[in-house]
Amino acid sequence: HLDENYDHGLWETRPGDYVMLAVSDTGSGIDAEALPHIFEPFFTTKKDGKGTGLGLATIHGIVKQNKGSIELESKLGGGTVFKVYLPRVAESPDASAEQPVEDTESGAETLLVVEDEQGPRRVALRILNERGYNVLLARDGEEAMRLSHEHGGRIDLVVTDVAMPRMGGAKLAEQLRELHPQIKVLYMSGYTDSMLISQEVSAEQAAFLEKPFTSNTLSRKVRDVLDGDTLMDRQRGDREAA
Repeated sequence: HLDENYDHGLWETRPGDYVMLAVSDTGSGIDAEALPHIFEPFFTTKKDGKGTGLGLATIHGIVKQNKGSIELESKLGGGTVFKVYLPRVAESPDASAEQPVEDTESGAETLLVVEDEQGPRRVALRILNERGYNVLLARDGEEAMRLSHEHGGRIDLVVTDVAMPRMGGAKLAEQLRELHPQIKVLYMSGYTDSMLISQEVSAEQAAFLEKPFTSNTLSRKVRDVLDGDTLMDRQRGDREAA
């Protein structure tokens, strides 16, 4: 229970009952100069190509959206401890929230899924394979381009993370359209702050899926994009017609 006198330091927390999740490691720790910046989008202490600086920014966004907060303790050579506080909920979860998959959410098209994180990449592969799609899987934009050349056939849709090492989603989509002019694009990201999205692609001009997502949310969004035109598709068609 946190009262009105409790100070998290990062942002104000409302008094009440919370559930706390602590994650600790025995790594090299974070130096004092970097600590104030670790939740900022695109800030990273890793070498070029080894990180996007979006992991902790994504966590920060998810926790904040759920009216929680994060405490951080770290020192060089002494490891790091993150404590995530989320408001305690008394109600039981709605067992009917995830509805059965409808036939209209399945398909047989070829999809290229590009995601630099192994966990989400495997989840997307499983979900889309179960829906009948032929899925090509890539870890980043450069691997996606290589796969598209090797595949040789039609690719109907690319499902790509917005920010990735070496090549971001918008740049990938631009290069893929040179090989597959008919290809449709579904961007996904775990951080939906307008500043971040504008770094790569305008959320108002493209199909966008916020992470984390459920199996049904992904399959419905994929089907919607395959069956319809995004604003970006229509604008490109208008330019070609002119």
